[in-house]
Amino acid sequence: MIRLVGVYKEYDNGSKALKGVDMKIDDGEFVFLVGPSGSGKSTIIKLITAEEAASEGQVIVNGYNLNNIRRWQIPFMRRTLGVVFQDFRLIEKKTVRQNLEFAMRVIGAGRKEMNKRIPYVLELVGLGGKADAYPNQLSGGEQQRVAVARALVNNPDTIIADEPTGNLDPARSLEIMTLLERINAMGTTMLVVTHERELVNRFSKRVVSIKDGSLIRDVQEGGYKL
Repeated sequence: MIRLVGVYKEYDNGSKALKGVDMKIDDGEFVFLVGPSGSGKSTIIKLITAEEAASEGQVIVNGYNLNNIRRWQIPFMRRTLGVVFQDFRLIEKKTVRQNLEFAMRVIGAGRKEMNKRIPYVLELVGLGGKADAYPNQLSGGEQQRVAVARALVNNPDTIIADEPTGNLDPARSLEIMTLLERINAMGTTMLVVTHERELVNRFSKRVVSIKDGSLIRDVQEGGYKL
């Protein structure tokens, strides 16, 4: 579960990014977070991942209260999260398998666990035959599937997808969003930040809208069209 209670965020330069945001995402939900550039979406992601701390209010992520979390606990909290970025962020000199191995090594996974988990996750995202390929040998859509696999490989409770289709054409965007929907159906909580109006409308999930640092609309599944 992710919960923000009365959250304000003011940066050192005086910018007021969030102004009293209340938001709750239950386990297993699929939520779109939408809003114009500069609305506060990125700040919410940074608070959830403990990259930034709230100026006021409470942030709870998968059982961790980030207001009083200790520094040594942050890596454990982050293990409950998988993050997918717009620009893939793959290691170009490593194969698909090696990119996933790197993510698993960070949390101390052993070779036996890697050998079991990585083929399963690659099959799940439709890349079973691409384990030995390098990122520059893959299409943009395939690279984003690797990024999804990397986010999923450590079996997180929640996946945060930050503009995951921003660099993809409409057909590939639909494929990635369908993949995220399928992963959500298996029990993983999904928070997707996007500007893609057509995708939000097509998938009819819960939509949380933010503008000028304030939550202006929170509409349950299928009840809102952008």
